[in-house]
Amino acid sequence: MSRVGTGIVDELAIALTNMGNAATSTFTPTLRLGVTGLSRSGKTIFITSLVKNLLDGENLNQFSPLSQGRFIGAQLSEHPNKAIPRFAYEEHLAALTAKNPFWPASTSNISQLRLTLKFRSNNWLSGMGGPSVLNLDIVDYPGEWLLDLPLLSLSYAQWSEQALDRCKSTKTTTPTKAFLAASQALNKEQEASEPLAQNLANLFTDHLQNARTTGTALSTLPPGRFLLPGDMKNSPALTFAPLPKELENHRNDSLYALMRRRYEAYKSIIVRPFFRDHFASLDRQIVLVDALRALNAGPNAVSDLQEALNSVLACFRQGSNNPLNWVFAKKIDRILFAATKADHVHHTSHKRLQNIIEILVARAAKSARFSGAETKTMAIAAIRATKEGTIKDKDGELDCLIGTPEKGEMLDKITYDGKTEIALFPGDLPKDPQAIFQPSLQPGSLNFMRFAPPEELGSSAQKNTGLPHIRLGKALDYLLGDWMK
Repeated sequence: MSRVGTGIVDELAIALTNMGNAATSTFTPTLRLGVTGLSRSGKTIFITSLVKNLLDGENLNQFSPLSQGRFIGAQLSEHPNKAIPRFAYEEHLAALTAKNPFWPASTSNISQLRLTLKFRSNNWLSGMGGPSVLNLDIVDYPGEWLLDLPLLSLSYAQWSEQALDRCKSTKTTTPTKAFLAASQALNKEQEASEPLAQNLANLFTDHLQNARTTGTALSTLPPGRFLLPGDMKNSPALTFAPLPKELENHRNDSLYALMRRRYEAYKSIIVRPFFRDHFASLDRQIVLVDALRALNAGPNAVSDLQEALNSVLACFRQGSNNPLNWVFAKKIDRILFAATKADHVHHTSHKRLQNIIEILVARAAKSARFSGAETKTMAIAAIRATKEGTIKDKDGELDCLIGTPEKGEMLDKITYDGKTEIALFPGDLPKDPQAIFQPSLQPGSLNFMRFAPPEELGSSAQKNTGLPHIRLGKALDYLLGDWMK
């Protein structure tokens, strides 16, 4: 059994899926890239920019097949799996390149997209057969689903204990107070009742929603489908909540027994099929992390982000690959941990941002390397929304960012209209990355604002010159470069 609680039946299903994928890739190699990350980390923007820049074949100087003159081109292709929705690339690109551009909607369901890449190989034997071709299958899914994976190895009692402990740590919020009050009013003899179960599930969902909105507690988000229920809203598998251990009894008609059954149904119906059918067949993984949002919220949010990342990354099927693995037990052999929104800090702070990510994922990265996988950290911006400049104050010149804050963003009691360009000094990231866990990092001590996409994106798209970014080519080279030698 694996670390995420899969059994023999699951492992056989995974092997059959991998065998099917291998059979369809006999003549054209296929690399499956998972794009994952917690809520608002920029998955949709990353994929849209990746695809646009590869299709244009421009603006990727750090992507070795392109910089070496070996990249011939890319085109969108029909994906062989007809059961999964296609990533809405054209719709997202239209939003970014409109006359009044706006960020596309966040990922709300699993989707996929296939790019076919053509290049000249450095290998003289491969080159004798003409240009080489690689199918790049990109798999996108909500960050909330990612946080569900650790549930596979937790019993209902274990999950309840963790969830309630986290509720108590954030009990100052009104939604959390309401849920805790309702759960504490129960007794051990409480009979199962659908209205009561629904009320508790709704209150718990309100708590989760508040945690996501405020950004104060990322690891309190599971079960992820509570926030993105889709057509399963109000189904029994989504109608449960954590209960204290002292309410457990042996009566099958008790509320505790009902909640436990529904928790197990949630894992069986929703989480396990996702892991088995999609997550377990990935070759490469990029994990996008919005560390700046956590830094804005203070050290408690940073610690919570670290906990969430490490618990999730422990679920990856990671290790070195060989031809037998590709068929029966495919592993993720390279993982890139990318700090997104590098354009929200001055380039002189990019190394510090990378160091912060290294600290946050240190435990998970060490485990991955022990399993045989390679790991790398990087600070990137899939689309650059700011320029750099300097501003003067009483102490001299300060490095700053120039951009248009999103509508509703506030700073020094000023609410921005989404049209006014400003120069902003966001503050300095700490030289010592360990300082992010210290009380001195108070909420609001750094000014990381959300910026609107620049109007220049439209002209870049029309000229087919790619979209502006920071280190997207370097990220692609790490994820794909060895398959395109």
